[in-house]
Amino acid sequence: MDDRLFRNAMGKFATGVTVITTKADDAVHGMTANAFMSVSLDPKLVIISIGHKARMLEKITTSKRFVVNILSNEQKDLSMHFAGQVKEDLAVDFETINDMPVIKDSLSNIVCDVKSSYVEGDHTLFIGEVTDIVLNEGEPLTYFEGKYGKVVSG
Repeated sequence: MDDRLFRNAMGKFATGVTVITTKADDAVHGMTANAFMSVSLDPKLVIISIGHKARMLEKITTSKRFVVNILSNEQKDLSMHFAGQVKEDLAVDFETINDMPVIKDSLSNIVCDVKSSYVEGDHTLFIGEVTDIVLNEGEPLTYFEGKYGKVVSG
């Protein structure tokens, strides 16, 4: 099967946009990801998928913790920054929850301890046990067919 065909098919699934953050070697690290979902309510578990070429893989493997920051439609610049789509530096306003870096004003910050990990294909799947959550009001940043979008109400 052609890689482009597969990518195009996956692009038909509209998703929210997250930035995964962690702290390793006394530094904050982040990357944009839309491969995130909830897994279980009891216990509270989520899953993220990190490509083997991503620098974040080593950082999460080392720290054994991560945060899923669900972005609002006003945070497209942050998504582009952490996806490496812009070259100029962006001052990111991090806050800290339980010694973990979170992106201020995200719709939600979900702090997790790595419960387990699985190597599948060219990605590692991290199951995270949720330890802290912060919720904020706003509309989500969306991604569909390789383009950012907004939820239109009504």
